[in-house]
Amino acid sequence: MGKRDELIAVYADDLKNKCGMTPDMDLLTKVTIGCGPAIYNADASTVAGSQPEELETVKNNFLIKKLGLSDSPQLMEAINSVIETYGKSERNKYRAVVYYMLTKHFSKESVYG
Repeated sequence: MGKRDELIAVYADDLKNKCGMTPDMDLLTKVTIGCGPAIYNADASTVAGSQPEELETVKNNFLIKKLGLSDSPQLMEAINSVIETYGKSERNKYRAVVYYMLTKHFSKESVYG
């Protein structure tokens, strides 16, 4: 099992145990691949849920650029809702898990079709 497969297993575990959802493994794999080499970097692989600049980056680079959504207050509401679901006290909020939940939230699975 390669490093990426190991990480996907960790992300799936987080979705099940910390977020209370059953992951769509196919979509999770595609979202993880979409994150590129960031998943292997300790800093880049996680989202700092308490840093406004970081959440702004998620909004601009993922929701607007990747998913093609229009900028609106709903985007930040969705990000905050995902951070809440993951658990504010959870130190490591994996980027792939956050992106996966946002993709599901906006029903944008087709982007990874």
